[in-house]
Amino acid sequence: MTQLIGLFPTPVMRVEGLIGPADVEALAAEVADRTSLTNAYSDLLSHTPVAGDQSETLLSRLGALVLPKVAEFGEVLFGEALSWQIKEIWVNVLEPGGHQAIHTHANSFISGVVYLTEAHPSANIVFHKAIGGSGFIFGNTNPGARINAFNGGKFAMPQTGAGDLVMFPSYLLHEVPVNKGGRRISVAFNAIPDRLDNFGYAIHFS
Repeated sequence: MTQLIGLFPTPVMRVEGLIGPADVEALAAEVADRTSLTNAYSDLLSHTPVAGDQSETLLSRLGALVLPKVAEFGEVLFGEALSWQIKEIWVNVLEPGGHQAIHTHANSFISGVVYLTEAHPSANIVFHKAIGGSGFIFGNTNPGARINAFNGGKFAMPQTGAGDLVMFPSYLLHEVPVNKGGRRISVAFNAIPDRLDNFGYAIHFS
């Protein structure tokens, strides 16, 4: 018998339809034109600040829906049911032609995106393997190679709909390619647990 084992996989959680259509439409209308910060790498991507009245409103309205799923995903990552909190939350408005450069989220453990509009397939979030950590020095990327989960360098999220939630470990490299569709509105957040305990050596977050 031959067995292929996926060793040390990276989890990504998708929750379809976390927010109902009526609430999605109301939230999108409320936040669509409130962004005030232009992205450093794309003039066609803007954000709200990660703190302030707008963030507090979003936190209170989305927290009750998002936090149970954050805790569920956190148990996958750390093997224990921990108490989680949303550390920061902000709105992203990606216009046609805009993009989000490849990056990670520092000082957090779980990052997530709630979609308030349908995302054009060109602007689905793309995850990348860590650079230089686990790849061969010489690869085999060519038209005849069959790309799979073990030899691929990136993974494009399947089509996401309005109201969907996607969560991933904050260290995971990700980007949004050039948006070839209409305006894409999403709410991003970072979350931290109350503590982590490594054989009695504990650290607490607040």
